[in-house]
Amino acid sequence: MHFSDIDNGKSFDWGNTSKDYAKYRDIYPDEFYQSIIDLGLCNDGQTVLDIGTGTGVLPRNMYKYGAKWIGTDISENQIDQAKILAAEKGMDIEFYTCPAEELNYRDNTFDVITVCQCIWYLDAKVIAGKFARMLKPEGKLLILYMGWLPYEDAIAGKSEEIILKHNPNWSSYGDTVHPVYIPDELLANFEVILQKEYRVDVSFTREGWHGRMRACRGVGAAMNQQQLSAWNEEHMKMLIENAQEEFMIKHYVSLAELQVMK
Repeated sequence: MHFSDIDNGKSFDWGNTSKDYAKYRDIYPDEFYQSIIDLGLCNDGQTVLDIGTGTGVLPRNMYKYGAKWIGTDISENQIDQAKILAAEKGMDIEFYTCPAEELNYRDNTFDVITVCQCIWYLDAKVIAGKFARMLKPEGKLLILYMGWLPYEDAIAGKSEEIILKHNPNWSSYGDTVHPVYIPDELLANFEVILQKEYRVDVSFTREGWHGRMRACRGVGAAMNQQQLSAWNEEHMKMLIENAQEEFMIKHYVSLAELQVMK
């Protein structure tokens, strides 16, 4: 994948980091999932489509609430990992490899469509009408994001510096608490009924944070082997020198709930 406005147009491939993604990116705290349930979404009796599902983190963690989940992703490697992880837990979740822009479910199929950590990768001109059509009347589109706060958390800040040293094209640095991105094109088919941001502290071990960083777009998905080897050594050295074996990283969650226009 490559986008002119992301990472200076440098290509990246989530499939390159799927095993790390499966092991280290299942990190959302309980508050994240509870905030979805508190909206009355993704629970018993609902059918939910998870766009950009990756290794199925959202469907797998919310499976216990009783919704029927389908997860799709552009990366076959990511979907392979999602299927393995769901099967290990005996979860009946459908996973398919397909770009969001090419999905073609029948009208009025879903109660909810979730888009977690990936709205900026989608062609909003294509998905706006498609998602509205596939949702039931008054169906919901839930856009979700969680990011670390490098200006408030010293370890997160040092981690970003090391990524940029080895991959200066990476553009997802310097995050601050802000509303999640809602493409303007969606507003022709949806109305925004809620936007919310809140802070969370997420617990990591050194290995866990190192793996989570390696599974980010700027590292495992984009670096060549030489860059990745140098990053691995420098980043772990930084953690040994600056972090306890277990520590918290400051994050924030940002979500938007949209509803299909009548």
